[in-house]
Amino acid sequence: MKDKIVVLLKEKKNEFLSGEELSISLGVTRAAIWKYINTLREEGYNIESSPKKGYKLLESPDVLTFGEIHNFLNTKFLGRNLIHYESIDSTNIKAKEIAREGCSDGTVVISEYQSSGKGRLGRQWVSPKGKGIWMSIILKPDVDPSFASKITLIGAASVLKAMNNLGINNCSIKWPNDIVINNKKVSGILTEMSAELTRINHIVIGIGINVNIDVEDFSKELKAIATSLKIEKNKSIDRKMLLAEVLNSFEPYYEEFIHNGHIPSTIDLCRENSILLQKEIQCIRGNSIFRAKAIDISDNGELIVELPDGKIEHIVSGEVSIRGLYGYVDS
Repeated sequence: MKDKIVVLLKEKKNEFLSGEELSISLGVTRAAIWKYINTLREEGYNIESSPKKGYKLLESPDVLTFGEIHNFLNTKFLGRNLIHYESIDSTNIKAKEIAREGCSDGTVVISEYQSSGKGRLGRQWVSPKGKGIWMSIILKPDVDPSFASKITLIGAASVLKAMNNLGINNCSIKWPNDIVINNKKVSGILTEMSAELTRINHIVIGIGINVNIDVEDFSKELKAIATSLKIEKNKSIDRKMLLAEVLNSFEPYYEEFIHNGHIPSTIDLCRENSILLQKEIQCIRGNSIFRAKAIDISDNGELIVELPDGKIEHIVSGEVSIRGLYGYVDS
C-alpha cells in the first residue's frame, strides 16, 4: 500500500493529491491513508500536508522500493512484484522461501542491508546498508534444467549493459558471474536452482553490486580484489536508476532464453566484454587445479579452454572457479 501511495504522489509531481482521492483510488479509509503517510514520513519521505489540499511529495529517501524505481522501470513483468526489506540475512535465502510458497515469475527480493550475504562457494559478500544493490530475482522458466547455467550469463550481461547505459563503460565480464572494473570485482552473481529430473521448480539469481561503497568499508583483504562504482567514478551513482536499468536489461535477455532456450544476444555481449579470453587462467575444480588458455565462449555459454597438451575442453558455469595465473584476473 505504501508503494501505491508513493506512485500516486509521484504521478502528481509537484501538486497536491487529496486524501479523498487517495482513499478512493486505493479503496481504504482516509484514516488509513493518514497512517500510511505518517509511516512514509518515518521512513524518510518529506511529505507536505494541507487540510484543504491533501498531500504533496517534496523529497524521497534513497531506498530501492517499487514506488521509487517505478518511473524508471519499463519491464512487462520483471520486478513488477518487488519485495523490499530494510535488513535481511540474505536475499537468496528469503527468495528461496518465497519461491517455495509460490510467487510470480520475475519477483524481485531486495534489501538495503544483508547480514549474511553470500557469494559463490559460500564466500561472504559485504553488504553495507544503503550503499549497494543486494537483490535476488525469482525465475520460473519452462525449460530443461540443463539450460539453467545460462541464467548466470544473462545476469552478468544485464549488469554490464545497465552500467554501460549509465555511462560506466570501463567494465568487463569475468566469466561467468563477476563484473570487473580495473581488475577488481564490482558485482557478483550467485544462481541457485530447485528442480526435478525434467522440470525447473524455480531459479533464484542473486545479484550484488557495490554501488556507493567507500574504500574504508572494505577490509584490507577485500581492497585488493574489490571496488565500487563510486570509487571508480569518484562520484555517487543513482542506485534507483541502476536497479531499474538492470531489470530493464535482464527481461529481454530472459525472454530470449525462455522462448527458445538459447541466448545469442547474451553470448555476444559476454564475448565482446570478456576479460578472460585469450588469457592464461587457473581452473579450480574441487581439489584439482589446472592451467589452460581461455579461447572462447560457446553458443551454449560454456567457457572453451585449451589445455597445455592442446586438448580443448568446454567448461560449464558452476563446475569450476576461474582465476588469473597471478591473481583475481591477472595472467
